[in-house]
Amino acid sequence: MRYISTRGQTEPMPFKDAVITGMAPDGGLLIPETTPDVRADLGDWRGLPFVPFAQALIARFVDDIPREVLDELIANAYATFDHEEVVPFKALKGLAGNHEVQVMELFHGPTLAFKDVALQLLGQLFEYILEERGEHINILGATSGDTGSAAIAGVRGLPAVDVFIMFPEGRVSPLQERQMTTIADENVHCLAVEGSFDDCQSLMKGLFADADAKAGLSLGAVNSVNWARVLAQIVYYGYASLKFAGSEPASFCVPTGNFGNVFAGFLAKRMGFPIDKLVIATNDNDILARFFETGDYARGTVHHTTSPAMDIQVASNFERYLYYHFGEDAARLTEFMETFAETGSASVGGRPETDDFLATAVSESEVQATIARVYAENGYVTDPHTAVGLAAAGRFKVAGVQICAATAHPAKFPEAVNEAIGEPVATHPTLEALKDLPVRKTVIPATTEAVRAFLDAHAQVAEAG
Repeated sequence: MRYISTRGQTEPMPFKDAVITGMAPDGGLLIPETTPDVRADLGDWRGLPFVPFAQALIARFVDDIPREVLDELIANAYATFDHEEVVPFKALKGLAGNHEVQVMELFHGPTLAFKDVALQLLGQLFEYILEERGEHINILGATSGDTGSAAIAGVRGLPAVDVFIMFPEGRVSPLQERQMTTIADENVHCLAVEGSFDDCQSLMKGLFADADAKAGLSLGAVNSVNWARVLAQIVYYGYASLKFAGSEPASFCVPTGNFGNVFAGFLAKRMGFPIDKLVIATNDNDILARFFETGDYARGTVHHTTSPAMDIQVASNFERYLYYHFGEDAARLTEFMETFAETGSASVGGRPETDDFLATAVSESEVQATIARVYAENGYVTDPHTAVGLAAAGRFKVAGVQICAATAHPAKFPEAVNEAIGEPVATHPTLEALKDLPVRKTVIPATTEAVRAFLDAHAQVAEAG
C-alpha cells in the first residue's frame, strides 16, 4: 500500500514514510493510493473484540511493518484505556423519535477524549519507526482542546521525539489547558498563541508547507493531517457498524469541526462496511453545514462556544473529502483549495449531491437543553460536543440504528455541564488531580516568526550522517 497526495505533486510513499511525513510536501494531504474492499472479510470480522478487529483492519493499510510487530503496537496502544471494551456503547432513549440512539464512547483513553484512540497508536508508531531509523522528530501540532493533550500523552518522555503544541490562549477549557501544561517531561513544549485555533492551524500548515523549514527542523505532524490519525479512526466506525447493523446499515451522527472524525466514517463506508448516512453535526461554527446545504465553502467569524474543539472555520481534513468529491482530480482540488486560501471562499457550483452525508448546525441553547434532557430522561451525563451530536441525531430519519460519537468525557467541561444539569455531576479523578500541579507554557503572538524562533531555540535536530 502506497500513499499519495491530494494535490498530485508528491511521489507515492509507503506507510512508514507517510507517518513521519505528516503533511505532503506539495501542501496536500496523504491518502491511500487505493481503498481496500473488505466486504469479503465482514463475516469473519463480525463479533471480534475491538483490539483484534483493529489489528485485522489496520493491517490492510500497512505492508512495511511486520504483522506481529504491528499487532503488538496496536495492542500496546489500547492497553492504556480504562475500559475493557476500549470503545463501549450506551443506549439512550427519547432522542430520535421512538428509536434508541447508541452512544459510542470514545473517551476512555488516558486524556478522556476520542483523540486518544488515534494518538496512542500514533505514539507507538513514531517510537517504532524512529528507533528503527535512528532518527529524531520534532512534532508540531495545533489544538482546539483535545488533540494537544492526547498527542502529549502519546509521546511524552520518548527520547526520539519533542512535541510542540500550539493552542489559542484563553480559548480552551481550563481543564484541557491543564492536561497539556502540567506535563513535566522535558520533551513537551506548550505554546499559548494569542489568537484563534484557526490561527494556530494556519501557522502549523505554513511551516509544513515551507520545505526548508520542515526539513531543517525535522518537523512531523500529529494533527489529523497525519494519515495514521484517520486510519485509527476508521476502526471504530467499522467495529460499530458490524456490531449494530442488521437488515439495515447503521448511520452515525458525528460532532465535528475539522472533518477528520467524520471523514474516517466516510472511508469506512467506501471500504464496504454496512454504513448508510453520516450526519455532520456542527455548533455555531457552521462552515461544514453550510457547504452541504449550498455547495459554498466560505470562512466565517469564529464563534466561541461551550464545545471549543469545534470552534473552527477552516476544516483541515475537508480537503481529503473534496479530493473524492472531485472524482480524484488533483488539479481541480488544488484549484479549489488555492481559491479558498486566497479569498476565504470557494464553491463546487451548487448543493453537492451525496448519498453519504447529512449536515446540520446546533445552537448553544440547544446544546444546553440536550445535556439537561439526556440527564433527565436517561441519567446520562454528556459533554457539550457529544450533545451537539445528540441534538442533531433527532433531526433526520434513518432506516437503521443511529450511533452517536461521544468525543469527550463530560468532566472536561464541568462548567457547561453542571450549569445545564443544575448539579455538580461532571467530575473525574484524573482531572481533579491536575488542579494543584504547576503549569508550564509560553505565550507567543500569532506569527510565523514567533513560532519559528521558539522552534529554532528548542527543537532538537539530528546531525547529518
